[in-house]
This record gives sequence, structure tokens and C-alpha cells, in this order.
Amino acid sequence: MLQRRRRRAAIATLVVATTAWAPARPTPTRVRQRRESTTLQNPVARSATDRPISTEWELDCFSRPVVEDGKKLWELLVVDATGQWREAVRLPATGVNSVAVREAVEGVIARAPVKPTVIRFFRMQMRNMLTIALGGVAAERPTLRVVSSRATHAIYDWLEERERDVYPQMEGYSGAPQVVRDRMTAPTTPARLPEALRGEQYAFVTLPLAEVQPGGGVTAENVGVGKMINIKDTLDPGAMLPGVAILTRRADALAMSLASTELASVRADSTQRQLVLDVGLDESYLVARLDDSQRVEAAGFEKAKTALDGLHFIVVQRPDDDGIEPAGFWLLREMGGA
Repeated sequence: MLQRRRRRAAIATLVVATTAWAPARPTPTRVRQRRESTTLQNPVARSATDRPISTEWELDCFSRPVVEDGKKLWELLVVDATGQWREAVRLPATGVNSVAVREAVEGVIARAPVKPTVIRFFRMQMRNMLTIALGGVAAERPTLRVVSSRATHAIYDWLEERERDVYPQMEGYSGAPQVVRDRMTAPTTPARLPEALRGEQYAFVTLPLAEVQPGGGVTAENVGVGKMINIKDTLDPGAMLPGVAILTRRADALAMSLASTELASVRADSTQRQLVLDVGLDESYLVARLDDSQRVEAAGFEKAKTALDGLHFIVVQRPDDDGIEPAGFWLLREMGGA
């Protein structure tokens, strides 16, 4: 109990400090990643963590950089939000349509050890087809929600893994690096921030990366209504993780509102002097305008984010909180676009 209280206090210190926070922490444990097979039809249950398989799924349906009999390989990839359960299904290249996709998804659900309550997809090019296909799936399941969203970090990770380890080993590999190019929606002109998401103060803050890695003090149990995502083993535990703190006396209400937005990332544009939230599939909100001193901090925030492959965080907390968990802590990863 004492250890948990200390961790809560540490998170509270994080959001009011403008310098790095580095409390004593346990040595992070490392989990060896399993290499993915090139077999497309078999589901993969991964037991890398003690977390249960999530009912929140992420999905991608698109052609891959492999040519077979003169046609590109098409796949449906489905992964739970923790990355522990995956299934890849090969689709007929000449018959990829909403009916075929719906049938493939229905088959995945039938075979899955845990049934979905949410299915997210990110690819704008497939929005119409997936909306129709998944809408048909959801029509038979009243508890299933379908969401177009950039907050699909588990599928991004798996796509990167397959680009690196799977497709290059397949006959007919074309070598096209399409994952980064196709997966993200280009940033839009940010809209006015809704009143429900307005904080009273904002600050650029940092946190030792080790604190969000296995064995660290920030876990799924103490992030309020926020979310954690998987972190690559290759990142340096000693690096400083950049973040943005939103301080407000209505922290609980704001955090709940933020949790409903499909939060994808936060961007600090020093050229345009803007702090921007990216949400949903193609929406962005202007959080604050940056003055001259904040532009310097914004540049440092973006540099640190780039060094950690886009990893960063947002935390929501009351300005006067001392020694308690935040209302919400989101670990995020901004994905590069073309």
C-alpha cells in the first residue's frame, strides 16, 4: 500500500513540475517479443503480459506489398487493443468488397477467445467499405460499437512488424514501404476547442520513460479514465518522455469528455504557434496559442517526441491536487504520415 501511495504522489508531482521528474523506481522487466509467422489464416494468442485479452479490437483491411499471380495480396488484420491476440485473414484479390469483409470479420469473431465490444479502424481509403461491412456486423450485435479512429496503436505496431519481418520473406514482395504512407490521415486545420475540453492551464512536462514501461509507477490501474499503450522494447528507459499537462478545477469532467473523443495525439506547432489535439479519424482541436517562450518549449516537446518514435502523453489533473492519481493519463503515439 505504501508503494502505491508513493506512486500516486509521484504522478501528482509530474503535472505541476516544469522540469523532469525522476523518482526511485523498480527495475523495469523486459518481455521478449514473439516473431510473427507468415501463416495468414491462423489466430495468434500472445501471452506477453498478465493483462486479459481486450474486448476492444483494432482492424485493418488493405492490400500489402506482395504480388501473387499478378495481383496484390489483400489482408484483413484484427488485433485486440493489448496486442496479445491477433488474426490475419487472406482475402480474395478479385472480390474485396463489403460483403467479403463482413464475412471475414464474422469468421474472426466466431473463432475469437473474447468477443469484441468495440472495433476501431483507421484507414481513410477504406472508410466507406469498412463502415458498411462493420455496420452489418454490428447490426447483429447490439453491444458492438464501430469507430473510425487514429487511436489504433496496436494495429500500427503489428503493421510495422509485418512490414519488417513478414512481407519481405514472402514470395512476390514488392518492397513498397506503404504502411507509413497509407495509415494516417493528414492533419487538418484545427477547429475551436469544445467548451467541455477547455482547461485553465497547460504546461509542457516530462516523465522518465521507465515509469510507463513494465515495472514503472504509471500503470493501467492508476491512470484514471485514461489509457496506456504498448511500448517498444528498443526505447531507452532513461529517456525523458514528453507530455502536456491540462490543469483544471473540473478535472474529472474534462477527463471524461476527453476519454470520449478517440484521442490520438497532441501536436505542438511552433511555426503556427498552436497546441493541437488530434482526435477521431480526421478531426483536430486548437487547444492554445503559443507565445515566444512557449514556442521554444514546443520545439523541445516535438524533438523529444520524435526521438521516442512519436511517444508522448497527456495528463489531466486539478491544479491543487497533491498526492492523488490524475483524473486521466493517456499514453499516446503520433504516427508519421507522408
